[in-house]
Amino acid sequence: MNSAFSYGLLAAWALHDAEEVFLGPRWLRERLPELRERFPEVPEGVWKAAESVDEREFAVAVAGVGAVVAAAAVAGQRSGGRSAFYQAALNGFGLHGLVHLSQAAAVRGYTPGSATSPLIVVPFTLWARSRLRRAGVLRRTRARDLVTGLAVAAGVTVAAHGIARKVTGHPRF
Repeated sequence: MNSAFSYGLLAAWALHDAEEVFLGPRWLRERLPELRERFPEVPEGVWKAAESVDEREFAVAVAGVGAVVAAAAVAGQRSGGRSAFYQAALNGFGLHGLVHLSQAAAVRGYTPGSATSPLIVVPFTLWARSRLRRAGVLRRTRARDLVTGLAVAAGVTVAAHGIARKVTGHPRF
């Protein structure tokens, strides 16, 4: 197998997250009042956390997540795609693209990440999984694996933001 399936994960992630870095914090700040009104069931703590993220913190957090994705890509390359870590990261990447599309549907419009999800995230994930399947190395994916993958991705994101707050000196909300 060539390295396109493994390092492709890092490249696809970088293209996708560039959209989020350039548009995410500003988009959220501009739309926060509307989102609070449309989704009153969301706890106030979530809104306070979201409004406290600035561009610098967001960029540092994205870099932290990038380190995890890079490690997964290396594991995928070294193992010929057999790495459970790589395959879990790949599945999480694809599912996170579907989350972006769900967010866009919920707000009935653009959300950061929703442009590159159908163009890069989901197609790359499906392509890489098909390559792994043809090579006979794709692990069976159960529903609990998907739930675990999303939970780990959320945990990595929260941890990356926590580290970014410390690195940037950004106060807690």
